[in-house]
Amino acid sequence: MKVNLLNAKEYALLPPDPGVYEFLNKASKVIYVGKAKNLKKRVSSYFTKSLFENRKTLKLVSEARFIEFTIVNSEFDALLLENNLIKQNQPKYNIQLRDDKSFPYILITNERFPRIFSTRRVIKGSGNYYGPYSSVVAMNNVLDLIRSLYTIRTCRLDLSERNIKAKKFKVCLEYHIGNCQGPCEGLQMEENYAKDMEQATAILKGNIGLVEKHFKEEMKRYAVSLEFEKAQMLKEKLSLLTKFQSKSLVVNRKISDADVFTIISDENYAYLNYLRIKNGAIISSQTREVKIPLDENESDILTSLVFDIQKTFSYPSTTIISNRPLTVLPDAYKNFVPLRGDKRKLVELSLKNAFQYKRERQRQYEKESKDPETLIRLMNDLRLSEVPKHIECFDNSNFQGTTPVAAMVCFREGKPSKKEYRHFNIKTVQGPDDFASMREVVTRRYRKVKNTGETFPNLIIIDGGKGQLNAAFEALRDLGLDSNIHLIGIAKRLEEIYTIGDQFPLHLSKSSGSLKLIQQIRDETHRFAITFHRSKRSKQLTRSELENIEGIGPQTISILLHRFKSIKKLNEAAPLEIEKAVGKARAQRILEYYQKKRKSKSSLKSRISKYS
Repeated sequence: MKVNLLNAKEYALLPPDPGVYEFLNKASKVIYVGKAKNLKKRVSSYFTKSLFENRKTLKLVSEARFIEFTIVNSEFDALLLENNLIKQNQPKYNIQLRDDKSFPYILITNERFPRIFSTRRVIKGSGNYYGPYSSVVAMNNVLDLIRSLYTIRTCRLDLSERNIKAKKFKVCLEYHIGNCQGPCEGLQMEENYAKDMEQATAILKGNIGLVEKHFKEEMKRYAVSLEFEKAQMLKEKLSLLTKFQSKSLVVNRKISDADVFTIISDENYAYLNYLRIKNGAIISSQTREVKIPLDENESDILTSLVFDIQKTFSYPSTTIISNRPLTVLPDAYKNFVPLRGDKRKLVELSLKNAFQYKRERQRQYEKESKDPETLIRLMNDLRLSEVPKHIECFDNSNFQGTTPVAAMVCFREGKPSKKEYRHFNIKTVQGPDDFASMREVVTRRYRKVKNTGETFPNLIIIDGGKGQLNAAFEALRDLGLDSNIHLIGIAKRLEEIYTIGDQFPLHLSKSSGSLKLIQQIRDETHRFAITFHRSKRSKQLTRSELENIEGIGPQTISILLHRFKSIKKLNEAAPLEIEKAVGKARAQRILEYYQKKRKSKSSLKSRISKYS
């Protein structure tokens, strides 16, 4: 039945019965679905003065033009109908529950001699599905247990009576290693196989106590008939079962069958955790996140989702333990909101899972929202044509014109990508020429990128002013890349940003996230260049020192540099360490050289102190 919301008299005539209502916009598209114990009162509440305190609801009503409603027998019927209508129409103002299609299930097939395996595809009529499992590890643990206890086939052969009688198949390796009893050749009776499958199904349903009882009875029977090997085999299986159960037992085993639901929420999202309890053990667990477009209390949200979630799991319980009372409950169901005892422990465990999931999601949202925001601001501040997700920065380093080196660091998505950092030894420039050095390293870097087909950065930063920037630009122009890559320079003194073609530098706010990111990249490049420069200078000093020792050649020097890195470490090394590195004779020469040097220094110090 359709009602025009622009006519107050029409919606005032709605019946005072339980039902479901749908708000439609001017294009007759469903934008919200709701349930009500009393349709007239619930719909009228959207048009009272209290509405103006809630902006989300105000927006919904401003878009709504019509309402359609359906009368049902009870509140629970209204809840089920509401869930179905939400799934069909996906209204933008309703809670949007994420789909379960990616969760894995365990399937027992409909075949003769059924198979058991995991799958993410639910195909109607293919067999019985158990799950879904939120943890692949937990699912695999159950499968491993079943395969350890029972000999269930893994092949895909069509084991019809006709095929087996015709001897179409031969036993495979699984038979020879004891994982299968060979039903493909008729070596295992269908009745015996069915008994194993019955036990396996009981485990999947969480009825481990039933399987445990069966093993104990069989073990006693074999022991009485003096079949001790079979009894021992069952004892080992019982031990496996007990070990598996002890891992998952969390509370009193008297809580034999229950579903635990807890909910926590913030302004925009609700986080719902579900635990399936069987014989005091958790056999299934899942946490979900839902967006709350309208202000609804936690009890209403929980009620609207509980029965929908239960539908996706095999054999749901009619006992529901929760931290908030359900507002609608079928006659056969019981709802507990415990304050103490074992049931409360389950609620606290479930809440712990929900809080942990909430923290992880919020951390993820912060990470996702923080980085792109800075990069987008950087794009706007520098007037770039695209978001600079890939940035590279260059810096030169030398000491009074000696040992010139350069470094390049790479940032992706606003974060350092250290595996892509590069060092450069200056090869073609003599003396302290920063401009020529910059031209060389930029040329070398992007000639290689061009030849290897790697991706070019969205932005290149040069640590320096106009001179270094122009040198880098000339290198790109010579490679034919000057129009493809954005290039800027940052001068240290006033943190000015220089760009090609602009006469005046760009001054970004000191508190700007853009400038802070540029500074972070520049400082990281400077650190990386200085570290490389110091290491190289230290090695050169060590090399020149070692060249003064008679009988020590270039090969020995390379070994010593690789092993001890510096003169200081070589001096501090034990004689045996040096001997292991270069041999006894060379070690003796090195030790004698440094012994004479130390004596000479000591003699000089004593002479100075004598005359002072």
